[in-house]
Amino acid sequence: MTAVDLAVPTTPLRRPTRQLMLGGVGVGSRHPVSVQSMTTTVTADAQATLQQIAELTAAGCDIVRVACPSRDDAEALAEIAQKSKIPVIADIHFQPRYVFAAIEAGCAGVRVNPGNIKEFDDKIKEIAQAAKEAGTPIRIGVNAGSLDPRILRKFGKATPEALAESALREAELFAEHDFHDFKISVKHHDPMVMIRAYELLAAQCDYPLHLGVTEAGPAFQGTVKSSVAFGALLRQGIGDTIRVSLSAPPVEEVKVGIQILQSLGLRPRRLEIVSCPSCGRAQVDVYKLAEEVSAGLEGLPVPLRVAVMGCVVNGPGEAREADLGVASGNGKGQIFVRGEVVKTVPESKIVETLIEEALRLAEEMGVDLDETG
Repeated sequence: MTAVDLAVPTTPLRRPTRQLMLGGVGVGSRHPVSVQSMTTTVTADAQATLQQIAELTAAGCDIVRVACPSRDDAEALAEIAQKSKIPVIADIHFQPRYVFAAIEAGCAGVRVNPGNIKEFDDKIKEIAQAAKEAGTPIRIGVNAGSLDPRILRKFGKATPEALAESALREAELFAEHDFHDFKISVKHHDPMVMIRAYELLAAQCDYPLHLGVTEAGPAFQGTVKSSVAFGALLRQGIGDTIRVSLSAPPVEEVKVGIQILQSLGLRPRRLEIVSCPSCGRAQVDVYKLAEEVSAGLEGLPVPLRVAVMGCVVNGPGEAREADLGVASGNGKGQIFVRGEVVKTVPESKIVETLIEEALRLAEEMGVDLDETG
C-alpha cells in the first residue's frame, strides 16, 4: 500500500442536509460549520447583553443565544435582535407564549425544549404557522436532563435511542404542519451517549444538526469532552453548528469551538502556536516562553504557524517547517522565518523578536495592524 493510499482527507465530507438561514448565517451542509455561544447576562438588561454579544462577536462567534425565562426578558428581545451584529436566538423553556414573543421580536431563530414546555405538542400547529409566516427557523433542543416523560417511561433513562426518538417525534409533528425550517440537537453530558445519539439521528433524517455536550463541566474537562465528541462526529461529516458548553466565560467557549474547527480543517487556520511539551532536554523554560509568545500575539488575525521549541532534537526541524519559529538552547534562540534562519538572539530577546517578526509578516500579508488593534 502506497503513501497515497494511506492519505486521509484534511476536511471530511459533510453529511447532506436541508439548508436554513439564521439571519445572515447559513446552517447546513452547503455552509461552513458555525460556532455558537450563549450570553450569561440577564436578558432584560439589554445593554449588558448587547455588550456581551459584542465581545462574543469580536472573538469570532457566529450565532448567539439568549435566555428568555421571563416577560421582562421577552420585552428586551426586539432591541437586542435589532442591534446585535450576529444572529440572536431566543432560548425558550416552560412557557410557549415566549416562543411567539421571540418570533414577533424579530429574533433570527428560536430554540424550544419540548421536554419541559407544558402541552408543547398542542402548540406546535400555532408555533409552526407563526414561524413559517415570519420565516423564523426553530431548533428542537432535546436534553438528557429534561427529556419528555413519555420517552423516559419507554426507555427508562436518557439513552441514545431515547434522545433520537424524542427529537424525531417532534420533527414529525412540525412536518405534519408543513414546517421544515429547523435544526435539531440531542445533548447529553456523556460524550459517548451524545455521539451515538447524533449518529442515530443523522441516519434517520436530513435536518441540520446542532452539536453540543450539555453540562460539559469546567473549562478543562468541558474542552476535552467537547473536543472528543465533536471530533468524532465532525470527522464523519455530522454536525452543522456547534456550541461548546463550559462553566467559563462565553468567550472561552467560542475560542475552543473555533480551535476545534480549525484543527479539523473546517475553518481557515489563523494564528497557531506549535510548542514542545518540554522535557529533560529543554534548555529554556518552554512553558513560560510559549505563554508569553501566545499572549503577545493574541488576536493577530493572520494564518501564521509559530513554533516555540526548547531543544536541539526537534527544535530546528519544527521551527523550519513553521512560518515563524525559534529553536532555543544554550541561552540563545535561532529565529526562523519561512524555513530560513534570519537571526540568532539572546534568550531574553526571543519573545520580543518573535512578536516583531510576526507583526512584520502580518503587514506583508496586507493586514492593517492599526485596524485590528
